Amino acid sequence: MTKREITVLGGAHVDRRGRISGTTVPGASNPGTWFEEAGGGGFNAARNLARLGHRVRMISPRGGDPAGDLVAAAAAAAGVIDCPFIFLDRKTPSYTAILEKDGNLVIALADMDLYGSFSPRRLQQRATREILASSDLVLMDANLPQETLTALVDATAGPHRILAGIAVSPAKVVRYRQSLTGLDFLFMNEAEARALTGAEAADVEEWPSLLRSAGLAGGVVTRGGKAAVAFDREGACLAIPPALPALADVTGAGDALASGFLAARLAGFDLAGCLRRGIAAAVLTLHSLLAAAEEMSADNLARVLALVPEPQMLS
Repeated sequence: MTKREITVLGGAHVDRRGRISGTTVPGASNPGTWFEEAGGGGFNAARNLARLGHRVRMISPRGGDPAGDLVAAAAAAAGVIDCPFIFLDRKTPSYTAILEKDGNLVIALADMDLYGSFSPRRLQQRATREILASSDLVLMDANLPQETLTALVDATAGPHRILAGIAVSPAKVVRYRQSLTGLDFLFMNEAEARALTGAEAADVEEWPSLLRSAGLAGGVVTRGGKAAVAFDREGACLAIPPALPALADVTGAGDALASGFLAARLAGFDLAGCLRRGIAAAVLTLHSLLAAAEEMSADNLARVLALVPEPQMLS
């Protein structure tokens, strides 16, 4: 595999997850366990891509606090080149989630105000401009403000690099509306696709047409354990993820799919090959308690790939 230059801009914060031990009882105290790690859509993807052998830089705002130190340590452990904007008097953003016993999300709280400080002006700094100019892939997530996403797409779109986005949530994916035509790929789940388009697909095969009508050239729509659909300028395909007997944790699975898909695209695989490898990366993450699995590697991805069926091309 050829090592490529990748820059990721977006969320890099503290991820706190509480897991309920038994049957969830709303409105009551539920016994469970607590876990804390570094997370964020962009940061999860950055660590996955670094573990897959690429040279990855992460650009994100951060507070001058112990939570920021935790993020920095996680970047170093994964081999990510850390390029933060540090605000010594502010706290690092955090995401707190409560999960069912089976790993599915009950509710989450995102304390992300610091990301609003990542203004378009930050992109004009010489060091940032040089990093972006040398990148084969620029990946962003919707933790960034809308005006920053738009400025980033305007500054980096072109035929010589891949420009991609991660949706993050239904509330935040709409921040891409002004910049959809400049993206090569956007990774989202079905709820995020509905929020972005304002439409409902009666069948998964309708999503490529609906998203193209919104101005998007390529993307992936996931649906949990159901068929995922991918499309680009040339075509579309769908694939059914393998059935898993148990999930360690669903956190980070979508970010992993984006990582596996984009790594395959950089390696020259076609759309079906990219989707298949993206699903394999998600499977690796679903077997891990971490949002960015330490087991992510080219060898482990090849092993899991045998479990993923060949995608079906759509007309």
